[in-house]
Amino acid sequence: MNFITKACSLLLFCSAWAGLNAQEIIDTSVSENTSQEEEQPLTSGTTFKVDGVAAVVGEYVILESDIQQSIESLKQQKVEGQDLSTCSVMDKLMEDKLYAHHAVIDSVMINEEQIRSYTQQQIDYFINQLGSEEKVLKFYRKEKMSDLKKELLELNRNQELAKAMQQNIVEEIEVTPEEIRSYYKELEEDGLPQFGVELEISKIQIIPEVPQEEKQKVIDQLNGYRNDILENGSSFATKAVLWSEDESTRGDGGLIRDVDRKSQFVKEFRDVAFSLQEGEVSKPFETEFGYHIIKVEKIRGQKIDLRHILRIPKVTSAAEAAAKDKIEKIRKRIEDGEITFAEAAKEFSDEKETASDGGIMINPTTQDRMFELKNLPPELYPKVQNLKEGEVSIAFNNPTRTGKTRYEIYTVSDRIEEHEADFAIDYVKIKNFALQAKRIKAIEKWQDEKIAETYIKLNGDYRNCEYSSNWVKQ
Repeated sequence: MNFITKACSLLLFCSAWAGLNAQEIIDTSVSENTSQEEEQPLTSGTTFKVDGVAAVVGEYVILESDIQQSIESLKQQKVEGQDLSTCSVMDKLMEDKLYAHHAVIDSVMINEEQIRSYTQQQIDYFINQLGSEEKVLKFYRKEKMSDLKKELLELNRNQELAKAMQQNIVEEIEVTPEEIRSYYKELEEDGLPQFGVELEISKIQIIPEVPQEEKQKVIDQLNGYRNDILENGSSFATKAVLWSEDESTRGDGGLIRDVDRKSQFVKEFRDVAFSLQEGEVSKPFETEFGYHIIKVEKIRGQKIDLRHILRIPKVTSAAEAAAKDKIEKIRKRIEDGEITFAEAAKEFSDEKETASDGGIMINPTTQDRMFELKNLPPELYPKVQNLKEGEVSIAFNNPTRTGKTRYEIYTVSDRIEEHEADFAIDYVKIKNFALQAKRIKAIEKWQDEKIAETYIKLNGDYRNCEYSSNWVKQ
């Protein structure tokens, strides 16, 4: 199972490396002997050399500051067991540069609009966290916001290029049944791995019904705001500050910048936003978060700036009590044998994704029905960890991300105790392991070939590191 560890060192999309700091396209004005010994402090107290050139990979340069900033970033992420030595981080940075360099050569396509949108989201997040553009510029030691945006754009573009290049290398790789059997035989020779307790989990969900009068109340409120804005010239932004229940935008008058059709908003919100003209205010409409009105502030090509006001209908205590009573009665009918859990899920559950399959949940990571107990989400683990097969849990309130009440009951429809890997029982996992191993070999082969044909220059002590790849071409 050594390949699992190696996979994280080879595959770019290991999450620990997602926050690496900016790197630059090499400039012919940068000399390999350039070095500034002046040290500048990070806000965390870390110091590093700012301009020494550590290495060149193809058309890319890696600076001393890139390495130290990357180490600092990983420390802040508190990645357990991650090697944060200078040599290890340098190894990974050079891999990223190699992928990006050949992605450009091979004309690998990336979504520039998506990268710009993501970069703006990053900047908006920084401003929201630190309080102002001035504080963001001070924190990142930039004179202008355009300088920070340019650096983030280059970083995000390079990371997308590298990721796209890796995906191109492995996207057509598949494993045959014979390869899976051969891989399993290799595991047998090396010692089969142990798999922890696995559960097949089913659930029934009951959502309290929002009374129609509560829905109408917020619709009337939003219509009142809209009429005051259109007829009396009242400020949309002021009303958002006073009345919107979206805490993330309320302080800025409900403003959301750079929205495009791929932005991370629910479909209903995007559909209404892109149906409006500049300056137009929508009628109230519903999403899973509540009821909204939108005003389009500016249209810039495929992007818009907008303001919105959110109002959330209140679920009455009577509605919550009725929902809890309903799920308790369903639970009793199952325990009394009047109806099976699967039948009850199909008939009563408000979660349509699982109801049609008798309440069975799908593991989003593996797309399989089985969940490894130790890897269950923390909110689910205590609810099912001690359930015996066929036993029904008590009713739990599992609030939505917007805080709305949802009552749920669970059952374990299948339980596999801790065991040594078995070809029949664990076929899906073994297949995935075999596929991953084959992809890693393909990436290693690609790296060896491209390192041999790419201009690579390491400076100073970096030539003495022990790397996973032959960067020094010895």
